Amino acid sequence: MKFTARGITRMALIAAVYFALSTLVSSVAYGPIQFRISEILNLLAFYNPVFAPGIVLGVFFTNLGSPLGIYDLFFGTLHTAISLYFMTRTKNKLLASLWPTIFSFIIGMELALVMGGGFKGFITMTLSVMASELIICTLISLPVYSILEKNHKFIDIIAK
Repeated sequence: MKFTARGITRMALIAAVYFALSTLVSSVAYGPIQFRISEILNLLAFYNPVFAPGIVLGVFFTNLGSPLGIYDLFFGTLHTAISLYFMTRTKNKLLASLWPTIFSFIIGMELALVMGGGFKGFITMTLSVMASELIICTLISLPVYSILEKNHKFIDIIAK
């Protein structure tokens, strides 16, 4: 990514939107039952990898307020960075939307470390996070982006 004024502005804007959307649902943005509507932004990285750093930055800033502390800064940001890395290298939109769900075990590991529960807790929390990622990143995001794709202005904005 080139660090031009436009690129930095785009990164900051995406990070701010992610943070704002997460803050709106902060009561369900952390822990085993997560419903971050901001995760809908993840699919932007499929269309144009230039969006990935802003999304990762948004996750980092959102996780600064996490009740899970430093764990969420590390594991949550890592989960998003890895998911988006694979998303940017995937040619199929459905598969791309599944990467955050597939890598939910990273968050499950974090939650099991912080909240305990051993292996059973890890499995339970991973499945819970997987369900929320699947709902947001695939079941909601795919139809939303399918509608947005029909708008030429949207395509122009994300392609640049």
